[in-house]
Amino acid sequence: MAGDDPKTLVSTDWLAAHLDDPDLRILDASWYLPDMGRDARAEYLAAHIPGARFFDIDEISDQRSPLPHMAPPPEKFISRMRAMGVGDGHQVVVYDGAGLFSAARVWWTFRLMGKTDVAVLDGGFPKWQAEGRPVEDMPPVLRDRHITVSRQAGLIKDVTQVAAAAKLGSHEILDARSPGRFAGAEPEPRPGLRAGHIPGARNIPYRSLLGPDGTMLPPEALREVFAAAGVDLSKPAITTCGSGVTAAIINLALERIGKHDHALYDGSWAEWGMYGDLKVATGNDG
Repeated sequence: MAGDDPKTLVSTDWLAAHLDDPDLRILDASWYLPDMGRDARAEYLAAHIPGARFFDIDEISDQRSPLPHMAPPPEKFISRMRAMGVGDGHQVVVYDGAGLFSAARVWWTFRLMGKTDVAVLDGGFPKWQAEGRPVEDMPPVLRDRHITVSRQAGLIKDVTQVAAAAKLGSHEILDARSPGRFAGAEPEPRPGLRAGHIPGARNIPYRSLLGPDGTMLPPEALREVFAAAGVDLSKPAITTCGSGVTAAIINLALERIGKHDHALYDGSWAEWGMYGDLKVATGNDG
């Protein structure tokens, strides 16, 4: 652990020490794949960190898109955050019920909107509970809070931009899916998608960035993971995964090692794997 940083990652000790800060806002951003058999909202209602609000990744999204949970338009983000009492001047801490799985997606969403006082809780709710820290089942009292956003277009990529980057080799494309899905040896959980990966991409399974306890590896170990995968950190990076959720864990890891020129491919494999005119690579090579 490189120490607490309220712009990237904070420990359970840090959160416990700041739990009563008036300008702290805690978000439960739990989200699960269907095969996990878990209900994020029901789990939130049963137990959450005191004061936490529930951030619904599927609802706070661009629902005009046929793709899953694409980044919300700024006006929808503003509307939902105001209603949740999250606004300017707040320090936001995001966690999830898997440890470190979906929380980074919400951290990235805030950064996309120009909000940088936001951190992921390292180890998430499992670590918080394992340490016997307080939980509650009552939703917090919400008061509207003004929020201003400034969308950072450089933090997000669309399919055209990713296709150009893959063709030119101008970026490192980093895929957070499992080695089996990356290689095309395992079927995709979403029906109708081809198997494999974007040509030239490198596989950085998100679990490889985490230690046995589910917390993120320290920066020097993160650098070793990228080096072992042959990542050229002098190039700008584009992250991808199945639908743009776990890709954000790579963005968080890059930020932790001081690399700031990274973006997320929001459509990810849910989009790329759908279109037959986009090339697909298989096996373990880029």
